[in-house]
Amino acid sequence: MSARELGRLADAVLLPGFVGLAPPDWLRARVAGGLGGVVLFARNVRGPEQLAALTAALRAERADVLVAIDEEGGDVTRLDAAGGSSVPGPLGLGVVDDVELTRAVAYATARRLAAAGVTLNLAPVADVNSNPDNPVIGVRSFGADPALGARHVAAAVRGTQEAGVAACAKHFPGHGDTAVDSHLGLPTVGGDLAAALLPFRAAVHAGARAVMTGHLRVPGYGDLPATVNPALIAGLLRTDLGYRGVVVSDALEMGGIAGTVGLAEGAVRALLAGVDALCVGGGLADEAVVDQLRDAIVAAVRSGRLPADRLAEAAGRVAADAGAADRGDGVVPVLEAAAVGLAAARRAVRGSGAVRLPAGPPPVLVELHPEPGIAVGRTAWGLAEPLAARLPGTSVVILGPDDPVPAAPPGDRPLVIVVRDAARVGWQQAALAELLTVRPDAVVVEMGLPGPAPPAAGYLATHGAAATSARAAVELLTGAAP
Repeated sequence: MSARELGRLADAVLLPGFVGLAPPDWLRARVAGGLGGVVLFARNVRGPEQLAALTAALRAERADVLVAIDEEGGDVTRLDAAGGSSVPGPLGLGVVDDVELTRAVAYATARRLAAAGVTLNLAPVADVNSNPDNPVIGVRSFGADPALGARHVAAAVRGTQEAGVAACAKHFPGHGDTAVDSHLGLPTVGGDLAAALLPFRAAVHAGARAVMTGHLRVPGYGDLPATVNPALIAGLLRTDLGYRGVVVSDALEMGGIAGTVGLAEGAVRALLAGVDALCVGGGLADEAVVDQLRDAIVAAVRSGRLPADRLAEAAGRVAADAGAADRGDGVVPVLEAAAVGLAAARRAVRGSGAVRLPAGPPPVLVELHPEPGIAVGRTAWGLAEPLAARLPGTSVVILGPDDPVPAAPPGDRPLVIVVRDAARVGWQQAALAELLTVRPDAVVVEMGLPGPAPPAAGYLATHGAAATSARAAVELLTGAAP
């Protein structure tokens, strides 16, 4: 094999990110030269027309380039990062537990992606969130019940792929029962592995065209993270579960890989383990990183460590996945997704007590904003805009982890307190308790993973922080007719 052919094969398994609203020159040249594809982030998306132009520019270099994105819905959105997701996330759909609704939400979301030229959605999340202290999954999961997760993952896979976009179940073999964020370190999976695998089995049975690995240590399978562990990828996933599609790595620069085996070494070991497509570029997004990974792969083939046939197999799977996608009909069905999403969000809200705000002076809204997780990023959320639109004159106070708790507002003004994952974030629990001590008549709105209901007059759980979930909560607070 010539040096040029080998370099092209190495490039063909890479899915890097990049910075900008249009592909930079280096990326265009790499796509033309055989780069497997790209991963898009919120920094690459301003609107549907711009996104379609971006993907068209990539396809002008090579028609079969794979274009991937993390559009989970709810808290993790790239299409709607500026204003919040138009559809509820997985936890809200799991609470409703209507598999046809989940399929419809996935279909509507994938229609938007296909129309914009995206061919692979790095969703659904197949993790079973059995550990309530999990710092990275939470509302991104359909729930803590493996059987529920399995039926909704299958529905999401079907809905996504019916719209012409490849679905990717993640994070194999399950990031749910963990207490460490794999962006920062290497989690060890707890609990029942057989139960955690149920949603992945369902995804395989539903025909998911991709599965993403998690950077996870699994007891009984050695100390290597799953992404670089042949016993888990070639063994458990390929042989035991019978999966034949594309295996995609989670981002290699994450702490679970870069902080253990290393970035370049992780790329080689992932291919050896049975991974086909290597993601990089959430935080490392330039050509030098692509060069580093390509050079490591080429060196491994030349030394005999990585069989050329294994590299060719991986490149072939990536190319086949890109070629199987339907790029849509050019229609941008934003309103379709918004209508489906709002109907779903209304069904996902759960309330107790006196949640309806009384007539009279406008309320005071206090929102407790934790630092966003790396997977979620800085995405718009909260009730401030929709509540002020319904009730002009609403006062808004935003609290961060280091901000002092303000004095409670006068009793003649209703108080609404918004929290996000308060049950596992200590400073939110303390601030909430302090406010409720003075104003037990407040209404609390939890927009993260619900814990025990606080001693408030009213309590709403939206099961996610999507914009459409905020709107559904405001409708209940204000008595507005759906």
